[in-house]
Amino acid sequence: MNPPEQRSTTPAAPAGATVTVLRPAGTTTLLPLPAEQSSFRWSTRLTADGGAAANARLRIRPRLTCCSWPGNIDAAARVAAHLVDNAARHGKPFPDGKIVLRLLTHADTRELFIEVDDAFPDFPGFDQVANQSPDLRLAPPGLWWTAHYRGTLSWDTKTEDGVIVGKTVQALLPATWDGVA
Repeated sequence: MNPPEQRSTTPAAPAGATVTVLRPAGTTTLLPLPAEQSSFRWSTRLTADGGAAANARLRIRPRLTCCSWPGNIDAAARVAAHLVDNAARHGKPFPDGKIVLRLLTHADTRELFIEVDDAFPDFPGFDQVANQSPDLRLAPPGLWWTAHYRGTLSWDTKTEDGVIVGKTVQALLPATWDGVA
């Protein structure tokens, strides 16, 4: 579990502005959550069951098309589906039986932030999952697809009124990808 001291501010932020970042345990990669810097935001609650991944794929394709995201929409749908599936299988739904799927695009870089919230506040084995090689495998595990599409995976605890209520897992996908390693 990532303790609160792993949250920090980025030095590139304007004076007085605080940007929340997620830091993968054991790595130095920081993934900013672009609160005010987002050109597109969308969120939905999905039932945490066996159909959650397919539901996520079907819902995000038209949203990314409508917002004219320049990246690989099929790749984004695949990554989102695996994040949602991971939350449904290994996480814990919120009391209403749902998990949250959120999409944000960075206004300047057009990078896509795919975030999934669930009520389980830990991510056992995260370091192993987040540091996978993007090289093709015969039977790749679900979250491997983030690395395959040159994305970055991160997570942090989710709090409400200072109380930990779960976690947010975030994949950051580039807006352009030419398929060359």
